Amino acid sequence: MGHALIFDSGVGGLSVAAEIRKRLPALQMSYAADDIFRPYGEKSEVQLKTRLPQLLWELTETVHPDIVVIACNTASTTALNEIRAALSVPVIGVVPAIKPAAAMSRTKTIAVLGTPGTVKRRYVDELIDTFASDCRVLLQGSVNLVDIAERKLAGEPVDLDWIKTELAPMFSGRHGADIDAVVLACTHFPLLRDELKASVTQSVQWIDSGDAIARRVEDVLSHLKLKPARPGPDTALLVGPETSPARIRTFKDFSFERVVALLPSL
Repeated sequence: MGHALIFDSGVGGLSVAAEIRKRLPALQMSYAADDIFRPYGEKSEVQLKTRLPQLLWELTETVHPDIVVIACNTASTTALNEIRAALSVPVIGVVPAIKPAAAMSRTKTIAVLGTPGTVKRRYVDELIDTFASDCRVLLQGSVNLVDIAERKLAGEPVDLDWIKTELAPMFSGRHGADIDAVVLACTHFPLLRDELKASVTQSVQWIDSGDAIARRVEDVLSHLKLKPARPGPDTALLVGPETSPARIRTFKDFSFERVVALLPSL
């Protein structure tokens, strides 16, 4: 069935891995979390373009996947071309779900909720111009929501007031009451879907790219000549020393049976 490497700055890519596993249960998966360098939303474009191609090359040389999924909006909108140029296997990035959000919005007022590094990218502006030119699009960046998602999956309680504080600028603004669709333009954010829903009173659809990415992975794999999946458990590779019992449980809850800490060379 093949072997996919899922990559993110932390646990956010687990939301994408879950969708891929749902569609392709026989697919072997490795997961790599760049713990030591997160959050990507605070890093510059130069930093990411310098780090990610070499890091992804080292990871693919280590686990030998048939396909790589960059399950991070900031990395995808910043360094996808450079990563693809460095690797010899297909690379799939994450595209913020602006097109479906614009199509389903009745008020024609949507929001894009991502990291500051994502919502400022020219690529997002191009998606808006192409697919949401008939909409009012509000952009909201949050690094704190990434941290909250990481804490949640580490077993810590989530205070809804934290979520409300992060969403307040978006919904309390001049056009906030008109928002009926929010693009979750960070793969960490679907992990907080229940908390996001509970933090607002108006009717909002929270839209992410997980299922679309899973369908794209299925399509790309169908065109490859695949060797039988290598034996062994699905493995999570943490770039940095974060292998606490709580973090190990997090990955095991998502069916990554083995968790390994990697000492980065970068």
